Amino acid sequence: MTASRRPTLDEIAEARERIAPHLARTPLVKLDLGLPDRQIFLKLETLSPIGAFKLRPALNAVLSRDPAMLKKGVAVTSSGNMAYGMAFAARLAGVPMVAYMYRGAPQTKIDGVRNLGGAVRFVSAETWWDYIIGADRPDAPELLINPVTDQAVLNGNGSIGMEIVEDLPGVDVVLTPYGGGSMTTGLASAVKAVSPRVRVFAVEDDSAAPVTAALAAGKIVTIETRPSFIKSIGGPSLVPQLWPVAQDLIDGAIAVSPAEVTEAMRLLFSKAKIVAEGAGAASLAAAIARPDLTGNIVCVISGGNVDALAYSVVLAGGIPAA
Repeated sequence: MTASRRPTLDEIAEARERIAPHLARTPLVKLDLGLPDRQIFLKLETLSPIGAFKLRPALNAVLSRDPAMLKKGVAVTSSGNMAYGMAFAARLAGVPMVAYMYRGAPQTKIDGVRNLGGAVRFVSAETWWDYIIGADRPDAPELLINPVTDQAVLNGNGSIGMEIVEDLPGVDVVLTPYGGGSMTTGLASAVKAVSPRVRVFAVEDDSAAPVTAALAAGKIVTIETRPSFIKSIGGPSLVPQLWPVAQDLIDGAIAVSPAEVTEAMRLLFSKAKIVAEGAGAASLAAAIARPDLTGNIVCVISGGNVDALAYSVVLAGGIPAA
């Protein structure tokens, strides 16, 4: 697998034009928390047709390919939302789709893939990670699109950053949940190309915070992880093909606890009637946890595909089981 590179503004603009007919621009709304030194804005990727930002990279990855490459279908390795987005894009393109997922992925995302006509093949968590980093790949006829390092994926994610700087030219800080890192990297490429002064931070679950560990060590390290209900961010390590690009773009990492994330989920519901999954609310949790971040702060609310039982636990004041 080749190393990733920073998307250009032209590539991001092309991706944005390509995917625009299939999803509406998501809004940027102010969340009034009465904080005198900072204004918090929410980039609501929860309002995508699949309830998550992953539709952008999935659409661009499929629609930018030569149709001849897609004849046997497309495949993706994903814990949920990218698989959901790829199923949507594949149905639009009229081709078969396969998702490689691990057991324990949120049922709402598994159901979303299947409801759109996609097939789900379960693999172990170790195999799943090997597929992500390119250490192994499934023996299958479909075109395998890497959900983290594929250039079209990064370009599609850049469209989020373009919308942010257009809607809020005075943005000072952008907080992004960091899983594989493709959203943070694509978004930051666009934001910093337009306004280099803007600071972009990677937000992680402190149960598994490899970005924080890598920045402290000055290199990728493998860390011990704890079970967490937050499934789409965090992990034992980082994707090596993307990390040099991401490291060059981000201004730091913020690790938040499951307790802080569930409090942010409740706040989003009570203040703005927004349903967010754990990873989706992590950026707001970080904005609240870091009073040293001031000015206009944009929190990317990346997705709202949370299982109903887990969400009921959150609204009742608890932390769902891992």
